[in-house]
Amino acid sequence: MSIWTRISDALSALATGEGLSQVFDRLRAPPERSVAFTIAVIALGAKMAKADGQVTRDEVTAFREVFKIADDDAAGAARVFNLARTDVAGFDDYARRIKGMFGDDTGILADLLEGLFHIAMADGVYHPNENAFLEQVAEIFALPTGDFESLRARFVPNTSPLPHTVLGIAPGASLAEARAAWRQLVRDNHPDALIARGLPEEAVKLAEKRMIDINRAWETLSGKAA
Repeated sequence: MSIWTRISDALSALATGEGLSQVFDRLRAPPERSVAFTIAVIALGAKMAKADGQVTRDEVTAFREVFKIADDDAAGAARVFNLARTDVAGFDDYARRIKGMFGDDTGILADLLEGLFHIAMADGVYHPNENAFLEQVAEIFALPTGDFESLRARFVPNTSPLPHTVLGIAPGASLAEARAAWRQLVRDNHPDALIARGLPEEAVKLAEKRMIDINRAWETLSGKAA
């Protein structure tokens, strides 16, 4: 059963008058976390698309890059997107319900925010309203400030490319601290670890770019120390 079939099943309750916010509340059980993650990224992505005033073809393509949406499943993905875009609930309500769904699992919440950054930058422009949107989502998710800054540094041109920011360590951290942070990030971003914390297989490819950035940051720091 594809994730989009499972999403359609999860959304079947909408025919009875429930909104996406209520669907989030019903997807707390671990077996459905990957479905919840996918719906959350698309729903918040739809709300974010309204932040800069338009939905571009690049942003639609970005959804397909994150989730490998087959042609047969495109209608299901579009349904989630359109439901979120027209829902009267605000993005902050979605974000709070998603936070309640994943609790203190900052790893998957950071994964979700990374998916939103990927979509925000699909058109090559980081709109101030998108920045405000993502900052507020990160705040609602209770993510450490460093996590948000690390994502912004990796995705947004002309942002601080400091390797310390990417690794989430202080500028004055020792090489040993940098190595420890790098090793932990490599462990945390192994495909098995990502799937274990609820990231759908369709979205694990997000970690490929992340690992390139993480390894580049470590190589920069270790090269300077050599």
